[in-house]
Amino acid sequence: MSEELLINVTPPETRVALVENGVVQELIIERAGKRGIVGNIYKGCVSRVLPGMQAAFIEIGLERTAFLHSSDIGSSTTTTNGDEKNRPPPLITEQLREGGEVLVQVLKDPIGSKGARLTTNISIPSRYLVFLPHLTNAGISQRIEDDDERLRLRGVLTDFCESEEGVSGNFIARTAAEGMEAESLQCDMRFLSRLWVSILERSKGPEKIVLIHADLPLALRALRDLVVDDLEKIRIDSRESYEKALSFTQKLIPEIKCKLEYYPGERPLFDLYGVEDEIQKALDSKVQLKSGGHLVIDQTEAMTTVDVNTGSFVGHRTLEETIFKTNLEAAQSICRQLRLRNLGGMIIIDFIDMQDPEHRRQVLRALEKYLAKDHAKSQICEVSSLGLVEMTRKRTRESLGHVLCEPCPCCSGRGTLKTAETTCYEVFREIMREAREFDAESLLVLASQEVVDRLLDEESANLASLEQFIGKPIKLQVEALYTQEHYDVVLV
Repeated sequence: MSEELLINVTPPETRVALVENGVVQELIIERAGKRGIVGNIYKGCVSRVLPGMQAAFIEIGLERTAFLHSSDIGSSTTTTNGDEKNRPPPLITEQLREGGEVLVQVLKDPIGSKGARLTTNISIPSRYLVFLPHLTNAGISQRIEDDDERLRLRGVLTDFCESEEGVSGNFIARTAAEGMEAESLQCDMRFLSRLWVSILERSKGPEKIVLIHADLPLALRALRDLVVDDLEKIRIDSRESYEKALSFTQKLIPEIKCKLEYYPGERPLFDLYGVEDEIQKALDSKVQLKSGGHLVIDQTEAMTTVDVNTGSFVGHRTLEETIFKTNLEAAQSICRQLRLRNLGGMIIIDFIDMQDPEHRRQVLRALEKYLAKDHAKSQICEVSSLGLVEMTRKRTRESLGHVLCEPCPCCSGRGTLKTAETTCYEVFREIMREAREFDAESLLVLASQEVVDRLLDEESANLASLEQFIGKPIKLQVEALYTQEHYDVVLV
């Protein structure tokens, strides 16, 4: 499998696309005015403690106060024995007080009307490791499956923490650490240890609310988090960003320096790989499948729903075989769309009903297989008898649709508009109300072209009857800026 990382940098925004075999799998957009804050470490002030929710609101200098739950306070990452693990966490009132200072890290960006989600369990990532000050034992990524390699890595991490003075906490080896020499890992550990000491020193300053440590910008963060062994090229279309990436990799990730490539071409980098077209498709609710079937993806406040349809695909054998093949293809496409659109939270997938239990099992396994490539953590339930799959996907930033779009001013995000007929009848009721309440010589209706046309055509008889009933003339005027739902009745 060939993988390439494309980094498009302009002054107002940075875009990163992960391309596998010519197909865009993941897309991250960061705008200069709305930089993501996940991973940032703040010294904050407790503005309000809510015992009933076992949570607190923390002021960290953002537009909205951030949210800290009691389960995210303290050393929850510390390895404990069975009794301590089952013990309920302390009450929020025992851990925080209003007006107090607290060192926190952002887990999730502000999304919609919700503030940022915080934790006091600080974690500082590097290329190969994650440093956690509250961790007592070394940890290894679950994606490293070789037992001997896991044992070797655990030994390297433990030996370093025991031999180095002043290191409080421990490390987790990331997937990229597999096969790396001990010297490279120790270099990473020293860097993270020094960084943590500097963070602690800055947190002792007199300011009550201050940003202590900001995570890397998107272009460099992508080099740290998205680069895997299979990656062939990293193409950057900005000379300045390319120079920064060279310097960054030379210091911290020298083994990927040879994969960096500056793209000076006249044709935009994202156009060359068809990424711009994929972005436009990712904003549509309908996704076509190669077989002729299609998906319908609807994102709401509560959850995201995915509906699978056979469409024009009629198959070659039996109906059950046609449904099974459509669902298998849909499973792969759904996983790609979740990554591409960055859909998170609760997700309900409505596969086409399958009678054969073996078919349901294979579709679920296919879904799990394709989700294994996803960087975001997910959990899946079994396929129900109705063909529904419930799953969750970790959400740390806004979805692609929320970043690029805003609710429609005409329908306020509903996705539907009242018909011209409905608006006409609302106009009639408003005319009746105003005619009874006020004494005017005539009434003027301001409405859109579609509503006025209907009042003059299909509803002309009803309009004439209303004029006769109220005993006053009714005039019509087209307002070009009015939507189909918008109207006004003016006394003249």
